[in-house]
Amino acid sequence: MNRTLVPFALVPLLALAACGTTTQTTTPSSGAPAATAPADGATGTTATPSVAAPAGLRPPTSTKEIEVDRTTGTTPIVTGARFAEHPGFDRVVIDLKGDLPGYTARWVAELVQDGSGDPIDVKGGAYLQLTMTPAAAHTEAGTPTWTGGPIFQAGLGNVRNVVRTGDFEAVVGVGVVLKRKAAFRVLEQKSPNRLVVDIAH
Repeated sequence: MNRTLVPFALVPLLALAACGTTTQTTTPSSGAPAATAPADGATGTTATPSVAAPAGLRPPTSTKEIEVDRTTGTTPIVTGARFAEHPGFDRVVIDLKGDLPGYTARWVAELVQDGSGDPIDVKGGAYLQLTMTPAAAHTEAGTPTWTGGPIFQAGLGNVRNVVRTGDFEAVVGVGVVLKRKAAFRVLEQKSPNRLVVDIAH
């Protein structure tokens, strides 16, 4: 009897492995995590409008660094990050409350903690640093709005880890640890606001 039950027990585990890793967390005011709902083609535990990646979307083709300057009336709040694997590329979604911040996406030799400059102990073949400003990952009272981590295991086609590298003086850093340097793009999406980073396999 035990032999006939084993294959059925593996089915939920295989289904979970196929949908990618989840790291999204709720803000302190939202209470318990909401029901799982996909957004931007990434998986998460906070219900947000479903906006799947367009069918046939091709992997990015440029490794060029990106810089977008922006001023906002109020400081955007980072509430979490989610990630998932797609054909030809991995997607990292940074969820925001408020306006879209300015940001840079640059290749770095290693990930370091904002403020202290201490190296973060993660190993990879390449490191992409996303820096958002103005931005914060805490409330005015100092309560974190992006909890857990700071190192989140991804294990996707190219993305190994997503790392919160800091939340310091209106700057929030997110490092993406890759198996190899590859082309990437940063997309801005709204309703709700979020930054989407696609990285080729």
